[in-house]
Amino acid sequence: MLKKMMFIVVSVMLLASLSGCNTVHGFGEDIQHLGGAISKAG
Repeated sequence: MLKKMMFIVVSVMLLASLSGCNTVHGFGEDIQHLGGAISKAG
């Protein structure tokens, strides 16, 4: 259940970051922030 919830949260965050960035550089920064959030949550 926890893995399913984490998958949903990560998916929503990924979609939000993809809609928010306009450049490849911005996408890279979004992925870095997402990775940091995942490592802090784990």
